[in-house]
Amino acid sequence: MWYNTKATEILDIQYPIMQGPFGGNLSSVELVATVSNAGGLGGYGAYTLSPQEIVAVDKQIKAATNKPYNVNLWVSDTDAPDGTVSDEEYNRVKNLFKPYFDEAGISLPEKPVPFKSRFENQLQVIFDIKPKVFSFMFGTLSADVLEQCRRLGIKTIGAATTLDEAILLENSGVDMIIASGFEAGGHRPSFLASAESSTTGTFVLLQLIKEKVKVPVIAAGGIANGKGVAAAIALGASAVQIGTAFLATDESNALPIHRLMLFSDAAKYTTLSRAFTGRLGRGLTSRIAKDMWEKEKAFIPFPLQTTFMSPLRKAALDQEKWDMILFWGGQIAPILKHTKASELMQSLIEETTAYFDGLKT
Repeated sequence: MWYNTKATEILDIQYPIMQGPFGGNLSSVELVATVSNAGGLGGYGAYTLSPQEIVAVDKQIKAATNKPYNVNLWVSDTDAPDGTVSDEEYNRVKNLFKPYFDEAGISLPEKPVPFKSRFENQLQVIFDIKPKVFSFMFGTLSADVLEQCRRLGIKTIGAATTLDEAILLENSGVDMIIASGFEAGGHRPSFLASAESSTTGTFVLLQLIKEKVKVPVIAAGGIANGKGVAAAIALGASAVQIGTAFLATDESNALPIHRLMLFSDAAKYTTLSRAFTGRLGRGLTSRIAKDMWEKEKAFIPFPLQTTFMSPLRKAALDQEKWDMILFWGGQIAPILKHTKASELMQSLIEETTAYFDGLKT
């Protein structure tokens, strides 16, 4: 059967369907458990959580499912040298965004406090909680870390946006690699070159990586139904990772307005922008994203840009100024149909099965 792949064998799951692990408080225990209990691999994005919060979430997941699941972290969680920015950089971004803060009737925030990377402490928690799968983005892990994961029985998955990144990940010793196409919603997890220069489509990237690496490859970006799953498998993917379609379900922790927008006409238009976080990410096109096109040099580094924009996002939500918000979403959003994660999983399985069964007649 189509679902008997190297990925299902390695991950000990029934179907090679992974739910994208959303960061920024968009993941939920309910969604992880729903996908894992249906035979896929649920995923929880934990890069913004403290070690204590990760432990607490993991306990909840373990109580909700006895199936494998994935915890995701960011290897590089800051672009700010020494965790801060100069007064000159801060004043520049203040002047650039002041009209939007004025429109929302709120004052500009103080300069963000210095940010200290949390990754090392978060990584220790992964060793402690021992999830079946640990996926990571924005970099590679050392041989020592990967060996420790192997000793603990944790399967590791790295994310690549280019062939060079995939080759480096394989050489580092990961179990599997995600081919992250530029159609995907959310941040571009590039780490060897700029995200702007790492914009290969999913199915091209999948084929390039399959030609050069031996570990199983997971296709991510632009997949939301069974035909997309079938196409990825036909091109050599051992599994797929689906983000936007699961983000739009009731079980995700996305705001109701976010989920509503993913099913609206607004979903026809998406943009890659650094304006909201300082890192390049795809979401539904907003006025700020369009206004700030090619003004990236004035932004402050991730995650300080996120901190700076946070009061404006809150005010825009309170005042229903939706065009001031970047609602994360991929290019595939206009074909979304399901608001229940269990129904989405069932549909993905049935459609993919029907497609491959059709080839036999």
